[in-house]
Amino acid sequence: MPKGGARTRSGPAPDPDALRRERDAGEWTVLPAEGRQGATPDWPLTEEADREAELWERLWRMPQALMWERYGQELEVALYVRRLAEAEARGSSVALSTLVRQMADSLGLSTPGMRANRWRVDRPREGEDAPVSADPAAATVYDARARIRAAAGGSG
Repeated sequence: MPKGGARTRSGPAPDPDALRRERDAGEWTVLPAEGRQGATPDWPLTEEADREAELWERLWRMPQALMWERYGQELEVALYVRRLAEAEARGSSVALSTLVRQMADSLGLSTPGMRANRWRVDRPREGEDAPVSADPAAATVYDARARIRAAAGGSG
């Protein structure tokens, strides 16, 4: 067991609505609920299986895909897809399932992964259609300090 230092899941999870604690008052990226629009990137690995094609297509429609595109993570997503397809097979190892969970966390596909990456999925207001953009820059940065300034009438 490693000694000293913070662990990935140690301590309380960051809270995007926390205004008191300095470390939680930082920036969060708000992803549009509609997900990523536009063409799915080409499969970067060799010989794509049918199940991999299904997963690849589905994942690139998710809100997190905007960030993967921004950071050029096509290869990481493809490796996750390949390992997930393998983990779904009967008799796959527990170690493979553990790897898939860890990969999902790092890609922001799980709740702990979203928190660790400081990503939130925006919810469109009821009865309102939110604009959809294929641009990865559509992900906006959420800043709690700006919210405090707005509540105080813009001063500060």
